[in-house]
Amino acid sequence: MLKSIEEIDFTKRNGLIPVVLQDRKTKDVLMLAYTNKEALDNTLRTGNAWFWSTSRNKLWMKGEESGNIQPVLDVCVDCDSDALLYLIDSEGAVCHTGNRSCFHNRLNKQ
Repeated sequence: MLKSIEEIDFTKRNGLIPVVLQDRKTKDVLMLAYTNKEALDNTLRTGNAWFWSTSRNKLWMKGEESGNIQPVLDVCVDCDSDALLYLIDSEGAVCHTGNRSCFHNRLNKQ
């Protein structure tokens, strides 16, 4: 089912929506970030992943400083219209640490 941007529920979490970045080919989960309506508009307009930085309190395009820009090929909306999945073709590191994925640490089960 196709959804429109007007159907996305920005009323929860103070206008922020969680976004998962997933590699379209490998299905690897690469990153979790947040978007607001303006960042989502920028993503749809430019084709590159834009987010709201909760630590810096500002809009940012993924890769604007590192050069690891993430082109978004498809946007999927969850069943509650309050979370997004960006499917990307990722080359190189996505994580600011230089790792391909932000999910490179394992939880110690002790």
